[in-house]
Amino acid sequence: MTTPAPEHATDADPLSPVRAGLLRAAHADADALLTHAEREAAALLDQARAEARAILDEARRQGEADGSDAARDLLVKTRRDARSRTLAARREAYQELRNEAAERVRALRGTDGYTSLRGWLEQRARVLLGPAAEVTEHADGGVVARAPGRRVDLSLTTLADRAVDRVRGEVRSLWEP
Repeated sequence: MTTPAPEHATDADPLSPVRAGLLRAAHADADALLTHAEREAAALLDQARAEARAILDEARRQGEADGSDAARDLLVKTRRDARSRTLAARREAYQELRNEAAERVRALRGTDGYTSLRGWLEQRARVLLGPAAEVTEHADGGVVARAPGRRVDLSLTTLADRAVDRVRGEVRSLWEP
């Protein structure tokens, strides 16, 4: 048997079809792995996006809830402040009414009818405490009477305060709707 001369040798390598088959299989495996990896990456991205949306939605809901709580707290504080200012203004108006009434009643001391009024107040004090009551002039006008264990204040300022107290409900209607 003779070996063919080198110039007659074929270029064909007997492992060439095996190599080609292995290369095709490797390419197919690589393509399959790449496709699988791309699908997994897409699925992970979709999942991450969904989680991000869920986190954002929850953060938005929480932010709205926190904002709602803050708004409610602010509204309560604002109403409380408004109520406080309203009550302060009413107190001030009521005190001004008391002061004006007391001032006008004290002005009666300078009128011609004061002597008659003072006499009537003294009589009223004696009716309340008895004829032996000690009756004195009050510095603001009117009288104060004393009897053992008892005292009656019929000063002009006290009478004005009592009159304003009696009409307190009507005065309240000045600032209520």
